[in-house]
Amino acid sequence: MNIHEFQAKKILARYGVRIPKGKEAYSASEAVSAASEIGGEKWVVKAQIHAGGRGKGGGVKVANSIQEVEKISNALLGMQLITHQTGPEGKKVNKIFIEEGINIVSELYIGIVLDRSNEKYVMMASTEGGTEIEVVAAKTPEKIFKVHIDPLIGMQSYQARQLVFKLGLSKTVSNKAVVFILALAKAVEQTDASLVEINPLVITYDDNVLALDAKMNFDDNALYRHKDIESLRDEDEEDPRELEAAKHDLNYISLDGNIGCMVNGAGLAMATMDIIKLEGGSPANFLDVGGGATKERVEQAFKIILSDEKVKAVLINIFGGIMRCDVLAEGVVAAAKNIDISIPLIVRLAGTNVDEGKYILNNSGLDIISADNIGDAAKKVVSSIREP
Repeated sequence: MNIHEFQAKKILARYGVRIPKGKEAYSASEAVSAASEIGGEKWVVKAQIHAGGRGKGGGVKVANSIQEVEKISNALLGMQLITHQTGPEGKKVNKIFIEEGINIVSELYIGIVLDRSNEKYVMMASTEGGTEIEVVAAKTPEKIFKVHIDPLIGMQSYQARQLVFKLGLSKTVSNKAVVFILALAKAVEQTDASLVEINPLVITYDDNVLALDAKMNFDDNALYRHKDIESLRDEDEEDPRELEAAKHDLNYISLDGNIGCMVNGAGLAMATMDIIKLEGGSPANFLDVGGGATKERVEQAFKIILSDEKVKAVLINIFGGIMRCDVLAEGVVAAAKNIDISIPLIVRLAGTNVDEGKYILNNSGLDIISADNIGDAAKKVVSSIREP
């Protein structure tokens, strides 16, 4: 689960991570009140969306007066902010974050992510703050310093000092940076965050160390332990089909293609998408209905696929093990009775109760294209879209 910058900063502050003064706002008048409450002579107005690159997209502006805060807020609220992470459609800005202006000496990068290959968190630090870490990793990987965190004992002081030494900070700043790093590691450990990124981490003229930006992602499987964090979910920032799928325990991810996919098992789902690409097509989604899917869950899955206007054909690829082919067929037929299907439907069934499943589909009255195997299914679904 992702959250907004202002939400991440509130969480981090609870663990001792230093942040600038700031307050969220949902209207220009609230933004003016927030700026007045924060005080100072300069403020930063930040669009709050779940995407990086907001500054380059025009979503972060400096205001040198209360009047500018109001003007910028009016411009940002309601706009479709386009960044390299939103795609060409952009995301609507429904909220903004007003933050005190900071006099910056230098910008650094600090991030913690789960390193699955080592089964540990890894903390990364770099002098290249304010730059996308992917670019730094590609062009100057020697500027990224790493330490792995033992899950049994957590981040140790000597590890924090190692990172700070490599960043080349002064003694005064180094001590504060060590405290910052240890607080950040504690926040990640105790919230089950899967990623935290401070970019930039800034050094101010009065030698303070502050998180000027903050991004946090959380492990969905651990949210039951953190109801306070789960309540921060902003459904306006998420794909409505993915939200609907989650309600029915379906593993669904929306993609950019035009071929809807319904498959059981994550591995088979990925293989199905791969072979569609191999045949020159493009999948519109990842959808794993699961091994123990019921008729009702399959029906909901089919409805979710067809609710995507981009979908021009549907490929159902089921290998019946725990999941029975006849249950899948019953769910598809039930959904089809409620939806006017006007696009090609290609079905490949194999495994448990395959004959019963094929019988149900063949006698459903649906216009179904049957496939013998996964390769045949991919060829047929791609050609069904290409045919005039």
